[in-house]
Amino acid sequence: MTQIRKLPEDLVNRIAAGEVVERPAAAVKELVENSIDAGANKIDIKLLDGGCSYISVTDNGIGMTRENLRLSVERHATSKLPDYDLFNIASLGFRGEALASIGSVSRLTISSKQKDSDGHKIFVEGGKIFDIEPCACKIGTSIEVRDLFFATPARLKFLKTPTTEAKHVKDVIERLAMAYPDIAFSLTNNDRQSLNLPAYVGEDAKIKRLSDVMGQDFAENAILVNLEKENNSIFGFAAVPTLNRATAAQQYLFVNGRFVKDKLLNGAIRAAYSDFLARDRHPILCLFLTVEPEFVDVNVHPAKTEVRFRDPREIRGLIVRALRGAIENAKHRASTTIAEQAIQAMAEETEQDISYSQNSNNYKNFSGMEGGGYSYSRAKIFINSQNKNYSPSNQSLNMNLEPAGKIEPIVTENPVDIEKEQYPLGAARAQLHNTYIISQTKNSIVIIDQHAAHERLVYERMKKELAKGKVKSQGMLIPEIVELGEDEVQVLLKYREEFADMGLIIEEFGNNAVSILATPAMLGEVNCQKLMRDLADDIAEMGEALTLKENLKKVAATMACHGSVRAGRELKIEEMNALLREMEATPHSGQCNHGRPTYVELKLKDIEKLFGRR
Repeated sequence: MTQIRKLPEDLVNRIAAGEVVERPAAAVKELVENSIDAGANKIDIKLLDGGCSYISVTDNGIGMTRENLRLSVERHATSKLPDYDLFNIASLGFRGEALASIGSVSRLTISSKQKDSDGHKIFVEGGKIFDIEPCACKIGTSIEVRDLFFATPARLKFLKTPTTEAKHVKDVIERLAMAYPDIAFSLTNNDRQSLNLPAYVGEDAKIKRLSDVMGQDFAENAILVNLEKENNSIFGFAAVPTLNRATAAQQYLFVNGRFVKDKLLNGAIRAAYSDFLARDRHPILCLFLTVEPEFVDVNVHPAKTEVRFRDPREIRGLIVRALRGAIENAKHRASTTIAEQAIQAMAEETEQDISYSQNSNNYKNFSGMEGGGYSYSRAKIFINSQNKNYSPSNQSLNMNLEPAGKIEPIVTENPVDIEKEQYPLGAARAQLHNTYIISQTKNSIVIIDQHAAHERLVYERMKKELAKGKVKSQGMLIPEIVELGEDEVQVLLKYREEFADMGLIIEEFGNNAVSILATPAMLGEVNCQKLMRDLADDIAEMGEALTLKENLKKVAATMACHGSVRAGRELKIEEMNALLREMEATPHSGQCNHGRPTYVELKLKDIEKLFGRR
């Protein structure tokens, strides 16, 4: 039998380094976390070749004594576990492995000075520790890492390009900066500064830092998330649902100031937004979870990016309630970026049209409208009444704008009802293509997708009735027969009791059909054929393992879609305004059930820019 041998210390350190320091970004993370634990309020990071050749981290923290400087490069030596209690960790670092691991695979120099004491430095090369020397330095600690992985050249083959490694370092610094807005951070790579984040204090410090890191669009569209329950609390900001992304890359989660990646937390976020986003879209957010140290285990992985909670269900519930409450408070608010994107798209299309017109043989001049290159369609304009109590007029004007004709100003005895402009979504002025409502506020024009908006309203009504117990049904004079595949029929009949709770009553009608006896009253007239096929598809997508009760929102959303005002339906002016007022009073009405915006608000100043008036 082969003799068991104890591994030499330098080899042990190199093995540990493989777990703790997998790339330059990991080394920077460990060093910056030490600076934060040391009470620094200014941390400067410098790199060469993305950190592969050189890393420098300088802070103005409390510094180290000569004795502690020597111990700091020893493995498992730390000042952060005074009671040796792994379940009461109040610092970012606690393992005592980082400096020893980095020193075992690089050329490491540490210089440190405390207040009212002399400065000292220590040098470690490939795990070999040299004597401490006095040095002149400022209060705090400065660490230089040269030739990372020179002692383990095989590791160098796994590194990416310097540009990629520099990006990973930047990501690390940005995450730490989010959690500690009271600390100033700077990052330089090859003498080029890529980050310069000032320190912030005060109540708005967090959102200012998030604006620096995540962008102004996020800050403008962020809603406050704040909830406390017993010993746990959550604070942060989440973008309104209409500002979303194709991936979850812009979701940042922190537990007790530590950035973590946790499936439980990610699952809670998906659950919270399941009502507002399509499955292939992801919200943008940054959440800070505070948990009593004894209720969370951060000693799961050497990289310290994974945690375990003593009561995961409570944490999940806290996140879901906090996010849903925040979205509820957002009311009908939608992302401001929607308007910006619309303005940009219109500007680009206008430039293309002008370019095409100028190159066209038919083009002469716009004012003369010559050449036959222009066509005009009939427009229907609705005029509001002058009555202060708002008694809408059903009168409509049809105007034919002929190319050669003179456009006369519209004169009406009933001027625009200005009071309506005081509502957030304004007063309805017109309906275009029997699909889009045009509304006017004091300083903007609002375009509303009537189907998407009403779909959300019907869905919210249905959820309220379901919460009370049961949705009211509307019986059909003559039952409607819907023919389907045999498998689809069996799936639908399996859930007939759940459908009945939602106001939809069905019965079997042979092997290949179902009979519709009643539909939810709030849906009005629906296309039963299409509704049943869509519901069958929904259940097939959910899978037989889950009950319909667990997927109630998905089914309710499908029903709401079938019961909403369809595109192509002409609305009276009072119907349009009623829709707007209900949107203002209904939470989440800024987006449809799939996360798309229900309206776009265009500020007058932005429209004026399109016409060169600004």
